[in-house]
Amino acid sequence: MSVATYCLLCYRKVSTSGTASRPERNWKDIRNIAKITGSLLLGGCLFFTYEIQSLRRAITLDTQAVRQEKLKSYIYLHTVPVDQNDFQSFTNKMRKELHKTARKVLETSANLFRRETDKETHSKANVEDHEFPMWLLLKKTQSPDKMVRQEAVESLAKIHHWHEYQYRTVAQACDRKTIIGLARSKDTDLRFFLPPPTLPKENDDFSIEDRLRHLLSSLPHSELDQCIKYFTSLALRESSQALAVQRRGLWCFGGNGLPYAESLSSVPSEKLEVFSLQALIKHSKISTHVDKIVANGGLQLLQRIYMLRKDSLKIQRSVMRIIGNLALHEHLHSDIVNSGWVSILAEAMKSPYVIQSSHAARALANLDHETVTEKYADGVYILHPQHRTSQPVKADVLFIHGLMGAAFKTWRQQDRDHPLDDGTSQEDDYTECWPKDWLAADCPALRIISVEYDTHLSDWKVKCPADSNRKSMAYRSTELLSKLKTAGVGERPIIWVSHSMGGLLVKKMLVNASKDEHMQDLVKNTCGIAFYSVPHHGSRLAEYSVNARLLLFPSVEVKELSKDSPSLKQLNEEFHELVKNKNFKVVSFAEKLPTRIGSMLKLHVVPVESADLGIGELIPVEVNHLNVCKPKSKDSFIYQCTLQFILDALAGDIGTQ
Repeated sequence: MSVATYCLLCYRKVSTSGTASRPERNWKDIRNIAKITGSLLLGGCLFFTYEIQSLRRAITLDTQAVRQEKLKSYIYLHTVPVDQNDFQSFTNKMRKELHKTARKVLETSANLFRRETDKETHSKANVEDHEFPMWLLLKKTQSPDKMVRQEAVESLAKIHHWHEYQYRTVAQACDRKTIIGLARSKDTDLRFFLPPPTLPKENDDFSIEDRLRHLLSSLPHSELDQCIKYFTSLALRESSQALAVQRRGLWCFGGNGLPYAESLSSVPSEKLEVFSLQALIKHSKISTHVDKIVANGGLQLLQRIYMLRKDSLKIQRSVMRIIGNLALHEHLHSDIVNSGWVSILAEAMKSPYVIQSSHAARALANLDHETVTEKYADGVYILHPQHRTSQPVKADVLFIHGLMGAAFKTWRQQDRDHPLDDGTSQEDDYTECWPKDWLAADCPALRIISVEYDTHLSDWKVKCPADSNRKSMAYRSTELLSKLKTAGVGERPIIWVSHSMGGLLVKKMLVNASKDEHMQDLVKNTCGIAFYSVPHHGSRLAEYSVNARLLLFPSVEVKELSKDSPSLKQLNEEFHELVKNKNFKVVSFAEKLPTRIGSMLKLHVVPVESADLGIGELIPVEVNHLNVCKPKSKDSFIYQCTLQFILDALAGDIGTQ
């Protein structure tokens, strides 16, 4: 059987599969033949192509195996019995073909990839006419001119008509910057990305749970804050065997240490993985721990978990969250790319779930130092633009959620009425995230960022019992200001969009920034603030919680929302003083319908009088507290008012759309 195929390889060794039935000396001959090919340095990768001719009964080449391992130097051969004369004839033919191919490729690369200062054309290149554009684009991706490199990557990303081997050629030849650029380009063909390297075979004696515990135990445990110690000890202490023994029905933190009430008739391994991943997320935020995570096989272990847990979006997001944190450190970029994570993130970018794609977008943005100068810390997600774009960003719009909200869940399109104390849903991706889909389309010149932080109605649900002191607005505002500064917020005009307690945080951040000389640009560039049912003068929810103190143990956040809260009164006074000397627009939306609290009560969480800041325009809307920030459609009153407010506030910066 005759075989003519192109393969991407770097010659270091030959690996065989199947049972060899020929003399050992014959395989030594093949190894000697392989050595004559040498090696060719191309874009940081060893790259070579060859063609095998006139092959009938000797061997067949398994190209699928070659594709399975990125940047590996193996040729996989399936062996069959062969006569001595036929094998000798094959050896001679193979030697001639390899010599011919070596000369051709060396001449091609010399013409196309040499760096010359003259304007000589590439007509001397010994390549087929239809191959020339591919080689030329590859050369341009390695140009010393940054603009040329970016244009070449953009051109590659638009190609969808190549043959399979052409995509594999580019995938094997790309350097790190090019492959990251392709992953961040819109509608890139996934064939540009080689599959991740095959992971080592799993040892049956060590489960994923065991490996996670081993990784956590290998990390430094000294000089950790109480919450990191709590999560780490929880992950190391609990095991499926230990929890199975303790099946006593109802659990709550303070008993066995689990952070929320739960009935345990069985303990799935997924639950234990969640504990360990929560601890790893904390460790991945510590600069002195990230090297240990990578050195101890963390990238490969996380990849294995990600692949095995395709049925759990929650676990996959936690894994990508850790990768995004590691990507904040430039010296780890090579490890992340070489371990095959870019191909995984590129595929996740195409996910129909906004949370999934946004986690991948954050990680890739942190890897892309070619076009991104900002860094997106944990909890800061860029909703637009998530891909590379030639559209200049003229202003930032920041979305800050409220009590029990989230970076994506709070800003979804209105779908159905959820009880306020629900907190979670079976799948929180079931409707569109309107800032990402609607606002980005109507205002493409904006950078849209959504911020996430943990909040709770009750200390029963606090993830870390030692974390109560971190829930105050003072701590939250300081933490978020630092993250936003790292993301480049303050360098261009800003619009703040906030819901409930998020509006109080916005006011606190602006007041604090006005007192910090390093944060003055953030205040100076604020053009407008939109408040959705923000309890400027307190909330009835706090009163309800206090009355049910024995049941709820109201959290720090809820206590700060009480009507007589001294901190609220002081914040209002400081913000009014700040606004006197600033020229930015303010609009406040107020809920007119009650919200269901649990299964028994309904109340106006933020009465109209509390939502009235006394500055700017107040707009009452026939919705409840949850849906005041969730417009039903692009034509809805809430969305159109918000859009017009943003356009008016930024009229001098982005122009009317």
